[in-house]
Amino acid sequence: MRKYIIAFTLFSSVFLFTSSGSIAQNTSDLMLDAQAMFEPVPTTPPALDGNPSTPAKVELGKMLYFETRISESHSISCNTCHVVGMGGVDMLETSIGHRWQRGGRNAPTVLNSVFNTAQFWDGRAKDLAEQAAGPLVNPIEMATTEEHALEQLKGIPGYLQYFKNAFPNSNNPITIKNITDAIAVFEATLITPNAPFDLYLKGDENALNAEEKAGLALFMDNGCAACHNGINMGGNMYQPFGVVEKPGADFLPLGDKGRFEVTKSVDDEYVFKVPTLRNIELTTPYFHTGKSWDLRQAVAVMGSTQLGIELSEGEVDKITAFLRALNGDQPSVIYPILPPSTVETPRPHP
Repeated sequence: MRKYIIAFTLFSSVFLFTSSGSIAQNTSDLMLDAQAMFEPVPTTPPALDGNPSTPAKVELGKMLYFETRISESHSISCNTCHVVGMGGVDMLETSIGHRWQRGGRNAPTVLNSVFNTAQFWDGRAKDLAEQAAGPLVNPIEMATTEEHALEQLKGIPGYLQYFKNAFPNSNNPITIKNITDAIAVFEATLITPNAPFDLYLKGDENALNAEEKAGLALFMDNGCAACHNGINMGGNMYQPFGVVEKPGADFLPLGDKGRFEVTKSVDDEYVFKVPTLRNIELTTPYFHTGKSWDLRQAVAVMGSTQLGIELSEGEVDKITAFLRALNGDQPSVIYPILPPSTVETPRPHP
């Protein structure tokens, strides 16, 4: 664990040294400091390595994202746990899956997930395509098999032409790889640009009000930005939950050791991917346990556990006001018309 603490401390110390005494002096200095730490969400989706986007592939990916028939019960889709119209989450502590089973961790937002260094709280999926394959075969989530998912889609005749359009060079277009590649390309379009903070980063001094600017200054000056930085205000590194002080068992249950389950390294016990703060006001509840339903509480917990700081009520208010300025334009997605089942389509197994 020491490597994380050292990295965190050095990053914070350097930042505080360069920023101390200057952030609060004038807004121009504040903007320059912010521009050095963060980037605005782009207005166009980024390209995926080895997975080029086409309109046909995006359309197929959208259909598959909303398709419940690739789950064993025909009742669960990607959108079930990552609801596009609700900040990309389901607003549950942990998601409800196959046969009403509960998942082990809070469902992270799909919005802007393309900017994460890896997917899932423990980073076990390297990209969106690999992530899309996980819930499909997870017995608690969609609870099917890759073979049965292919059987399902091949049993819905209307899908074949959509796959041919999306993958014109493939002789056998309905494959697991093509399914996950299409879903990934669609998910990469779910970005939220033009938040007030994005406009501020682009040079508009009036995009943030005085309270939001004060919150931004506190956010940087206290070291929050050491972990929550870049385009996604997080999602680009791993940190222990409880750098300075371990939170209570509700927030950090002993049975979930985080990234340790992936790497089996003792240094990774209770280490998790730093979550994005983009649209954070919309993505309750918070933490990998989903145990905090109050953004102000989450800010205070982060101050004490990660920074060793007891933030005052006023400081919490200002930081929270800044975090609300991270809400960007929500993606507008027209619900797709899915091909109908036929008498040959495999039946659900609830």
